Amino acid sequence: MRELKQLLEKIEYKCVAGPMDVCVDRVVYDSRKITAGCLFLCIAGANADGHDFALEAVKKGAKVLVTEKDIPMEGMEGVTVIRVEDTRYAMAYISAAWFGNPEKRMKIIGITGTKGKTTTTYLVKSILENAGHKVGLIGTIEVIIGERRIHAVNTTPESYLLQEYLYEMAEEGCDAVVMEVSSQGLKLHRTQGFMFDFGIFTNIEPDHIGPNEHADFEEYLMCKGLLFRQCRVGIVNKDDIHYEKVIAGHTCQIETYGFDSGADLRAENLRLVKKPGELGALFDVKGLMDFTVEVTTPGRFSVYNALTAIAICRHFGVEEDKIRKAFLEVKVKGRIEMVKVSDAFTLMIDYAHNAMSLESLLGTLKEYEPNRLVCLFGCGGNRSKLRRYEMGEVSGKLADLTIVTSDNPRFEEPQDIIEDIKVGIGKTGGEYVEICDRKEAIAYAIDHGEPGDIIVLAGKGHEDYQEIKGVKYPMDERDLIRDILKERGWKEDLQTL
Repeated sequence: MRELKQLLEKIEYKCVAGPMDVCVDRVVYDSRKITAGCLFLCIAGANADGHDFALEAVKKGAKVLVTEKDIPMEGMEGVTVIRVEDTRYAMAYISAAWFGNPEKRMKIIGITGTKGKTTTTYLVKSILENAGHKVGLIGTIEVIIGERRIHAVNTTPESYLLQEYLYEMAEEGCDAVVMEVSSQGLKLHRTQGFMFDFGIFTNIEPDHIGPNEHADFEEYLMCKGLLFRQCRVGIVNKDDIHYEKVIAGHTCQIETYGFDSGADLRAENLRLVKKPGELGALFDVKGLMDFTVEVTTPGRFSVYNALTAIAICRHFGVEEDKIRKAFLEVKVKGRIEMVKVSDAFTLMIDYAHNAMSLESLLGTLKEYEPNRLVCLFGCGGNRSKLRRYEMGEVSGKLADLTIVTSDNPRFEEPQDIIEDIKVGIGKTGGEYVEICDRKEAIAYAIDHGEPGDIIVLAGKGHEDYQEIKGVKYPMDERDLIRDILKERGWKEDLQTL
């Protein structure tokens, strides 16, 4: 039970009906979960408006309604109605108070940016745990609380769920939490109600612009920047051309990182590392720290991810040898994830599922001067055809061989999607083969791998399903590779999967 006044302590409100001297035994924002004695937040969503369920909530026994619009008062006798400017904003503070402000018991790290958020959160978790910390994680792939792993629905959960996770992490004994902070999460006030100890900006490129997302790039940029009005220390990538706009109006202490000679923490003397079946990078850390580090994932963007993690973990006093050790051990599912099947060629899985991310990935891999760069991918059904044309064109231009296959066809025919991809490849004259069945396509890539090849399985990444006609069927590329190797009797390689 919580007193209503306690829950409303940090927000501006007006009591338009009913008593203030009440206690509630639950906070609810989903009309399907209303119970007697609860406080119900009327949230206006994309598909439904909680204000339309106000009377139903009262009939089910809700004691308090929090609204941002006028509601009919008939039948509301004895119910407390609280009016606020924005119920999503209010929900964040009410939720934090309901769970006893758990963020006060831990250091909270928030990472925002177009690319690199997921990988960086896992790097930070690995480094801090190597240094003896207990770390919770909230991100695109999953939520990790102790030994418990929860499948993620949104990159940044609704504020109530976020506060519930933070509470459970504090109870589990976590002393730090690292989380991805999406622009939508910032826009919809999911991260309000507390201060981040550290806010990190990785980079920004046009993305998430359209209906129910952001109106334009300027709004996207502005939403990313909100993090730096809600943290104590801001750590930003000085190499990004938009970084000054992102931190405009900041209220925090700012540190910078990057390759730029003026950055507080810098990467210098980058060297590419090639080993049998593996790719990586070696670089010197200069400025606020001074040591050399190797990462077991390829390219400049891997260096940025590593440098971001170092910039964060420096504030926790992590020793250099522990940082080095963590980088050699950490593996992020579906993010330039090396899968060792042969010393002759390199095979990796990556989430790249649009032209921008695929171009960045393939461009990076070409720097390693492979014998052939082979790109296997498909595109999702019931999505823009433009993405298919663009990805086809990127792969046709940059890869020596494209293997066109199926991804999540959803309610479209896989072959129709493949035909669209081929339109893009056709603009380039690039060599390709089409194999609709994804397992067969992966088998083809492995069977035809040549010494020195780099083979990329793009698009699925961490996903462990394939969506067909509204049904998600189990399909993990790691399992497919394992099955393929078993079928070929490559037993010695199975231990690496």
